[in-house]
Amino acid sequence: MNFTLTAHTGCEETQENSLESIRKGYESGADIVEFDLNFTTKGEAVLSHDEVEGDCVTLDAAFALISDLPNIKANVDCKSVSNLKTVTELAEKHDISDRIFYTGIREEDVPAVKEQTPEVAYWLNYDVDVEKNTDEEYLLSLARKTRELGAVGLNINYETCTKELVDLFHERGILVSLWTIKTEYDMIKALNLGADNITVHTLALKRSSTL
Repeated sequence: MNFTLTAHTGCEETQENSLESIRKGYESGADIVEFDLNFTTKGEAVLSHDEVEGDCVTLDAAFALISDLPNIKANVDCKSVSNLKTVTELAEKHDISDRIFYTGIREEDVPAVKEQTPEVAYWLNYDVDVEKNTDEEYLLSLARKTRELGAVGLNINYETCTKELVDLFHERGILVSLWTIKTEYDMIKALNLGADNITVHTLALKRSSTL
């Protein structure tokens, strides 16, 4: 079974968007660690889900840590795209340009990504219509949109995913990533769907891949 496992920020009951969370995800055996990207009013890149208030871990510090963790990749979940050029500058500084990619990118964010950091791969976040998620015409239109926008794949809520969606996307060489799994039952369900990446809160769920 070929898939990657992403440690959601705050994994293993750590503080979200903390260096501890990144380190714990790595130590727990994840292939990828995820954290939220936002920007201060001065344009500094920091780890924050919401509007930046108080002290936040800087992206510089996060990338410095990742550079010391062999082979781990970073899922930079964009909550803002206002100053993405900072991301590539810091990735180059810490020599991890080939280990980062974006999620959180919606259709309206794509122009900013292509203008500021066209070299960074990204997954398209999309709200799948659960009333149409087995309809071939709907799924074909979604696959075309994903490809036309230049995304490597679709990043969606696992509850909205179907086997029909995954199979149709795979037939067209498009990847599917599912977020965010919290129970063993849902992990097994996600594995049965054949997703290419699965984001989890606890890495203990990785044992489900052998069940």
